[in-house]
Amino acid sequence: MRDVLLVEDDMSIAIVITAALEDEGFRVVHCQTLAERDRQLAERGFAALVTDVMLPDGDGIETIERVRARHAQMPIVILSAQNTLDTAVRATDTGAFEYFPKPFDIDELARTVRQAAGASQGQALEEEPVAEGLPLVGRSPAMQSVFRMITRVLRNDLTVLILGESGTGKELVAEAIHQLGNRRTGPFIAVNTAAIPAELIESELFGHEKGAFTGAVTRHVGKFEQAAGGTLFLDEIGDMPMQAQTRLLRALQSGTVRRVGGREEIRLDTRIVAATNKDLEPEISAGRFREDLYYRLNVVPIHMPPLRDRRDDIDLLARHFLQHAATEGLPRRMLTPDAAELLSRQPWRGNVRELKNFIYRLALLAREDLIDADAVMPLLAQEPADGGEGASHDADGGGRNDIAAAVAQWLAATRPASGTIYDSAMAAFERPLFAEVLRETAGNQLRAAQALGINRNTLRKRLGELALDPEDFARRP
Repeated sequence: MRDVLLVEDDMSIAIVITAALEDEGFRVVHCQTLAERDRQLAERGFAALVTDVMLPDGDGIETIERVRARHAQMPIVILSAQNTLDTAVRATDTGAFEYFPKPFDIDELARTVRQAAGASQGQALEEEPVAEGLPLVGRSPAMQSVFRMITRVLRNDLTVLILGESGTGKELVAEAIHQLGNRRTGPFIAVNTAAIPAELIESELFGHEKGAFTGAVTRHVGKFEQAAGGTLFLDEIGDMPMQAQTRLLRALQSGTVRRVGGREEIRLDTRIVAATNKDLEPEISAGRFREDLYYRLNVVPIHMPPLRDRRDDIDLLARHFLQHAATEGLPRRMLTPDAAELLSRQPWRGNVRELKNFIYRLALLAREDLIDADAVMPLLAQEPADGGEGASHDADGGGRNDIAAAVAQWLAATRPASGTIYDSAMAAFERPLFAEVLRETAGNQLRAAQALGINRNTLRKRLGELALDPEDFARRP
């Protein structure tokens, strides 16, 4: 049986999916409503069901139970434009073969349907309540990949290693895995291993017996035991001292811990989720991180994208943070489209954490409830160069503050027409940038191209367009 039932009310999407599945050798039966879906399923079976979520007469996920009642083993592939973690988890909890957020890769969808049609669907998951309100927000492809990885680890206790720059939301992912997973009724214990003195970290993690060392006046239960039945989140694992790494490896290998100064082996009942902002492979090469521990932790890696790789999410995140700021006593604010566009073009080196702090400050200091670009710009000019965690400066003692202030002054002075700001700014910025690099390299085009990160042909072309002559910057004897 090579028939696939497609439930999709967007005809343009349905046409593309139908063509792709027909190329795979399927015959596609297309309908646009749940009622028509149920009628088709009442009459016959299908190799697979591909369904949208939001349909004219209801929710495609909420009605999956009706489908299962008639066709318990039929694989289901769910599509959705509601690209939230909640939707991904709801889709997974139905026992769906796969979930695809829109827009999706049509070739990947076709391959998945082919696999689903040939696979035995005997691994449906029980439907369970879903935790609401988790602060993981994103519709970008990068975040959709994160959501899909999260759903894959919810019904097992595999060790997870979350990788990403500071401020990307690694602890939020750990909390989501705990709150949505099998261990949600147990404790969630978070430990910043970089913040614990090296001489105390073993006691903190594994506990100690009374008298184990000077100052150990009572027995102390470690984080592993405190997390029994729940999840232990080991943050900044890349900064853990080597001796503690050895103890951690032994605990993961044996499934037991022994308190410092103790003899009893205590059986572990804890899920381990670790995170780091470091690239651990160079740390291994440098002898600062155990390779065997890395492989024990890196069972399921989840890569958190930096905000610069998910710019489509910045507007969504900003509005999300404004809503949360209002629930915490700050004025209720809204962003205009030009303000959202301005925010989406910022570097946000501190990632989501920096953006959140900025939005809260904006909610506090804005004079109007509707925040436009003019209200955003002065605050951007005050942003520290490293995303709010310290100042960094260029060779002249300036930094991003100087650049932001210059941009603010340029905008105020030139007031380019709406829709032309970006091109106008690039045109205004590029010539002095190239001139400064030529000045620093004494007109040497090879060195200038290397400094700019472009090839010499591109440099020559841009210099001609900008009316810059390298000879004018050559140092004369």
